Amino acid sequence: MKSAIAIIGAGPCGLTLARLLHRKNIPFTVYEKEESAATLVSSGSLDIRKETGQLALREAGLYNAFAQKARWEDDRVTFFDSHGELLHRATGEAEDGQDGFKTGGKPEIDRRSLRDILLESIPQNQIAWSHRLTKLSFDGDNSSPILQFSNGNTFGGFSLVVGTDGAWSKVRAAITSTKPQYAGSTFIETRIQESSLLHKTLTDKIGHGIALFLAGPSRMIIQRQGDNSYRIYFGITAPEHFVGTSMDLNNPQATRDMLLSSFFKGWAENVRDYIRGAENFRSWPLYQLPAEAFGWNSVPGVTLAGDAAHLSVPNGEGVNLAMKDALDLVTKIEETGLERINKAVEEYERDMLKRGKYHIKAGEEMDRLMTHPEGAKAVVKAFAES
Repeated sequence: MKSAIAIIGAGPCGLTLARLLHRKNIPFTVYEKEESAATLVSSGSLDIRKETGQLALREAGLYNAFAQKARWEDDRVTFFDSHGELLHRATGEAEDGQDGFKTGGKPEIDRRSLRDILLESIPQNQIAWSHRLTKLSFDGDNSSPILQFSNGNTFGGFSLVVGTDGAWSKVRAAITSTKPQYAGSTFIETRIQESSLLHKTLTDKIGHGIALFLAGPSRMIIQRQGDNSYRIYFGITAPEHFVGTSMDLNNPQATRDMLLSSFFKGWAENVRDYIRGAENFRSWPLYQLPAEAFGWNSVPGVTLAGDAAHLSVPNGEGVNLAMKDALDLVTKIEETGLERINKAVEEYERDMLKRGKYHIKAGEEMDRLMTHPEGAKAVVKAFAES
């Protein structure tokens, strides 16, 4: 059998792909830039959906492990306006499954918890840590990809290289010249621990799930985490490099002052208190692949999945589609066999690209809706009409 499938990146997409290949006895190696699982950054919370992420976990034989760690009580979204008035609250529609675990809905799970479930399900000797990809090229006959890493290692002879290396994928450059574009918004992220004076206020106001405070170009998104802390994302409409040139996150007081005076002016004081109580800021500028230039002709020996393939602004589908990409690719490989793996990739990409373009456009529409001049009222109305 030809040497392993190479998976670039040990995020949810890459690890789901690895687990599914392992179950089918298809050899693989995951190459990850971080030094170890301990240094692999896995923050935030993810909602995992029935027809995509949950389906992939079932096929991976990991659904029960997921269901035990999932936070079904956090499958709830609440909409507020800038005055802190509650406009709408929607709860999930999970059901009791035949196996004794809940199913359906959109339960939350910490990214780290999902990562650990996936990591523990694959042989550790098939993960190559400290391998940051610097270049993907092809051998003389242009048929077999060669991987060059920053640690000096070079490997080749793969049946397939799958780029699951996220927004700034190095593998993508071997397939298409299209690059991510700034989407016009940046999130300023902070975390509120239980020890914070602000924590009780958030618990009383929001409780479980995710809350969205929406008012035109600025927004606050607050989400409960598995350790009962809250993550707050202050969404601002600003130039791409605004953070770093006009806002210094290393100066918390100056950051708070600018958010209060320039982006959340006129909001209710009790909502603005969420800014006043925030510390340890981190920026998250939003990027997406342009829908009008999306797609590529299939390249033998190489493909993409997840954000590397169809990066979009957040719309709740990203990790779910990434895990579905992994499932679909393995299904196609199993159907065609390794000896016809390029045929499998062509069939996988045909469906994935169609889904990916829709995903990018849906993200654009969601972003427009979230920054609608009428704020949360417009979003609630749109959801009621859908």
